[in-house]
Amino acid sequence: METTSLSPALESAGLQGADIQDRFLGDWSGLTIGRPAIVYRPTSTEEVSQILKTCHRDGRPVTVQGGLTGVAGGGVPDEGDVVINLERMNKVEQIDELEGIMLVQAGATLQSVQEAAAACDWMFAVDLGARGSCQVGGNASTNAGGIRVLKYGTMRDSVLGVEVVLADGTIVSSLKGLVKNSTGLDPRNVFVGSEGTLGIITRLTLRLRPPMGTPSTAMVAADSFERLPVLLRNLRRRVGDALCAFEFMSADYVDMACKLTDTPRPLAGKPVWYVLIEAAGMPGESMDERLQDALGAALDEGEITDCVQASNLSHAMKLWRIRESIPEVLTHIKRAITMDVGLPWAQTASFLESIESELKAKFPNASHLWLGHLGDNNLHLLSGPLDEHEYEQLEPFVFEALRGRAGTISAEHGVGRLKKPFLTVCRSEEEIEVMRRIKKALDPKGILNPGRILD
Repeated sequence: METTSLSPALESAGLQGADIQDRFLGDWSGLTIGRPAIVYRPTSTEEVSQILKTCHRDGRPVTVQGGLTGVAGGGVPDEGDVVINLERMNKVEQIDELEGIMLVQAGATLQSVQEAAAACDWMFAVDLGARGSCQVGGNASTNAGGIRVLKYGTMRDSVLGVEVVLADGTIVSSLKGLVKNSTGLDPRNVFVGSEGTLGIITRLTLRLRPPMGTPSTAMVAADSFERLPVLLRNLRRRVGDALCAFEFMSADYVDMACKLTDTPRPLAGKPVWYVLIEAAGMPGESMDERLQDALGAALDEGEITDCVQASNLSHAMKLWRIRESIPEVLTHIKRAITMDVGLPWAQTASFLESIESELKAKFPNASHLWLGHLGDNNLHLLSGPLDEHEYEQLEPFVFEALRGRAGTISAEHGVGRLKKPFLTVCRSEEEIEVMRRIKKALDPKGILNPGRILD
C-alpha cells in the first residue's frame, strides 16, 4: 500500500486554525458552510499532486479554489475540508510570440494574462468584469464567457491544452499548442467546464489573437425586446466579423447604474432597452463609418429608436462604465441574487415578458434588473433587496419558468453547489448519468469538489 506523505516544507506551508482567513470560507455567492481543516497554497503541479495523493489515500474531501469570484458556491468548503487554493501558482511561463500561444499556471489572474499578451503584441480574447481577481484556471473550470463571446467564443475556444492532476495525484499533461489535433479524446474538453470535479487544472496552453484595432462604440435604444435579436442579426450582416460586443441592459438597470456611479444617462427620453455595441477591425482600421452606417440603417428600419456613437475613448469608457457597474448595483440592492440563465433568441422575449411581471407580483419590494450578452443567449438577472424567505424562493421560481424552453440555468457561471438541485431543468437524466459515469471513473472516492454539479 502506498504511504505517500507531504514533504515537510509543503506540510508546514498549510494554513490551519486561526491562520485560515475568512476569505477562504466563501466566494462572491455569499454562501459559507464551514471552516476547512487546512488550506494549502501550492506553487507547482507536483505539490498539488502530493496533496491529492495523501487526500486520496485517506479519503479526505478537497475543495478547489481559484480567485473566488464565482457566484454558484463552487469554491465554498465544507467543515473539515482540505482546501487547495491556486493563488500562488500565478506565473505566465512562456509565450510563443511567433504563433501566439501562451503557457500559464492556472492561478494567474485574467488581467495578468491579458497584460502579458499585450506586451508581446497579442491579445487574450476572453474578458470579464472580474478580470483583476478571477483566475484563468477557474475561467476554464467554469468555461467562462464574458463580453466578447460573440466574436471569440467562450474560454473553451481559447484553451489549446491543459495539465491536470487527477484525484489520485496522477499528473496528466496535455499542453500541446495545436489548434487541430485529431488523435482521440481531447483531455481539455473533459476538464474545461468540469468545475474541478474531475481533476485540478494546474497549467494551461492558451490561444492568443491578433490585437483589435481601436473599437467603435455606441449605445442604442429599443422600445421592445423583440427588436433586439433582429438588430443583432442585421448588425452581423452589416458589420460582419468586426462586431465583438452586443450588451443589452434594461432601463431600470441603466438608471440605477448611472445614479450610483454619477454617470450621465447616455440617451434622452425613456428607452425600454439599451444595447452597448462595439465593433473593431485590425489595428489602424477605423470602424466608425461602418458602424455609423449600420446604425443609420437600424434607425431607418425601426430596429432602434435612438443611438449615440462614442466620439472618443473617454466617451466610450463612460458607456462601458454603465455596463460594468454590477458591483455597485449589487451592493446597493443587497441582499441580492444574480442569475445567468440562457435561452434561444426565439424564446427570450416571451420568457422575459412573463417572468418579469411575475417577479414584480411575487417580490414587489425588490428591483429586478436585466442585462446580458444576447449573442451567446445569456441573460443576467439581478434581484434585490430580498429577505431570507424571498432569497430562498426567487431562484427556484426563475429556474422552473425555464423548464421546457430549451434553455440553461447557467450560461457561464457554472453549477457549483447552488444550482445543482435544478440541473434537471436543462439536462436530461441520460446526460446526467453520463456525467456520473465520468466522475466515478476519474474520482472513484468522490473527493474532488464533492457536492458540486452532482451529489
